Amino acid sequence: MNLLWDTHTVIWFFEGDAINLGRNAKLQIENPANANFISIITFWEIAIKLSMGKLDMKIAMADLYALVWENGIEILPIQFEHTLTVSNLAFLHKDPFDRMLIAQASCENMHIVGKDEYFKQYDVQMIW
Repeated sequence: MNLLWDTHTVIWFFEGDAINLGRNAKLQIENPANANFISIITFWEIAIKLSMGKLDMKIAMADLYALVWENGIEILPIQFEHTLTVSNLAFLHKDPFDRMLIAQASCENMHIVGKDEYFKQYDVQMIW
């Protein structure tokens, strides 16, 4: 199964936040039968929120990227097809970062690892 991590999943996993990270999410992430992906949109969202002071992280952005690389997690780029899918999504969720994750998961047949309730309004598979 291909897993696309939501932004909070990335942060909680790499900061070792066992309280907020769902047990099933962690099990699926660590399951060697699954392939893990983080969208480039997630790094963009983190960078923007860090620069605006809307996010605090225990680890530095560069260290986060290094951990992703060291753990063999694939970075999912934004493709033109993803943007077309965003343009056709019902406007139920207004967060542009999440809308792109929804589009990418839909296009790439991935399960989103996250707990955002808004995602359930779309035709995407969720794991938490």
